Amino acid sequence: MTMQRTIGYFGMGLLGALIALGGHELMHRDTLQEPRASALAAPVVRYVNMAGATNMSDKDFTFAAENTVNAVVHVTTETAVNVRDPFADFFWGYRAPQQQQLRQGAGSGVIVTQDGYIVTNNHVVDGADRIRVHLNDNRMFDGKVIGRDPSTDLALLKIDAVDLATVPYGNSDDVRVGEWVLAVGNPMNLTSTVTAGIVSAKARNINLLQYDASRDIFPIESFIQTDAAVNPGNSGGALVNTNGELVGINTAIASSTGQYAGYSFAVPVNIVQKVAKDLLEFGSVQRAYIGVSIRDMDQALADETRTGRIRGVYVNGLTDGGAAQKAGMRPGDVIIKVGSIEVNNVTQLQEQVGKFRPGNRVPVTILREGEEQVFDMTLRGREGTTVAAVETKTPVSKALGAEFQMASPEELRALRLEHGVKVTTINAGILRSSGIREGFIITSVDQVLVKDPAQLERILASKRGGVLVEGVYPNGTRAYYGLGL
Repeated sequence: MTMQRTIGYFGMGLLGALIALGGHELMHRDTLQEPRASALAAPVVRYVNMAGATNMSDKDFTFAAENTVNAVVHVTTETAVNVRDPFADFFWGYRAPQQQQLRQGAGSGVIVTQDGYIVTNNHVVDGADRIRVHLNDNRMFDGKVIGRDPSTDLALLKIDAVDLATVPYGNSDDVRVGEWVLAVGNPMNLTSTVTAGIVSAKARNINLLQYDASRDIFPIESFIQTDAAVNPGNSGGALVNTNGELVGINTAIASSTGQYAGYSFAVPVNIVQKVAKDLLEFGSVQRAYIGVSIRDMDQALADETRTGRIRGVYVNGLTDGGAAQKAGMRPGDVIIKVGSIEVNNVTQLQEQVGKFRPGNRVPVTILREGEEQVFDMTLRGREGTTVAAVETKTPVSKALGAEFQMASPEELRALRLEHGVKVTTINAGILRSSGIREGFIITSVDQVLVKDPAQLERILASKRGGVLVEGVYPNGTRAYYGLGL
């Protein structure tokens, strides 16, 4: 009986073990099969060609590159600067002797005429004592500044050469966001470099140029933004379309490091062409004005003026005797076109007006109480004139390499002066090499009191040899300089 019970227990235990083993195998099999069932249920991945990739492979930039690279030059500059010794300054102030150092710079330029006129950026050549222009065929020439325009950061150079390759002007009004462009220049002294990108935006204002009425700087910023790689040294180089036409002058990059970070900016060629012509013909830029104070439109103004949508530029006020007032424009009007070009912000309006000279007649379309009206207005200069102002410089001012104006009553009062002539701009010349800086107010020359710019030039024209110039800086520091005439 005991034996039978033992066998029975053994049989029951064996049966339980078999059942447990079978259950484990069944559970283990289900676990392994679960991922397989999931994989079968996954959606089928399909691969298709992207339209952008197809267009890129079809685009050929060689024509534009080959027809541009020989007309883009490498511009190098040398500037003599005076370096002060802080220990000598402590004891002697501005009477302390100075040491001269030679600073070098580099940029690019674009040949626009076969006889050697070159457009570049103002900041490339500003203050340079010597400019060298290196062609793509390795020839080198001395460059001469014909004129500069800080308001657009452009300058016109000249070299003594003929039969040069040129880049034809395009039309920046026709440039479209998304179209391909090439940047041609000399980044980081890598000469004749071509990069490609698309136009990312138009009419960009990045607050690059600083307003300074005392130096007649009224910035016009309406940059073409691209994603073509541009780096230091590209400044003044060409932005061209795929037809090899100049559509802009590369001027700036947006970067936190000083190197290319994806965005670059170029002055539109329609502004470039106008500035270059003015500098060549008149020696200064003939800037036209409508004579309005303006602001960008917003939703509240759009509702108030019944434009139906946010567009145009709102007129806050008018300048007495200005072109807009004489044509019949009123505060509250909304400017929507200059000529045939639509303007939807202040930057676009400034760009379009900046293409004209004082005296030009331009149709301007406005919205008034929901109705369009067209005014045919004659644009005027900042002083209200409708004629070009030809810049004339005496041999003295050319030799000095500086521009002067009367010190304002406020400046004289703050410095407790009765008279003085302010140095507003210093280019290459005697004043720069002597160490005089912009803002210096000249009070006397060889102890002769100076009261106005004309008198200053007469005094200096009559001098030979060493001359002692005395004056005061805006911070009140009195300084003395010796000039060799």
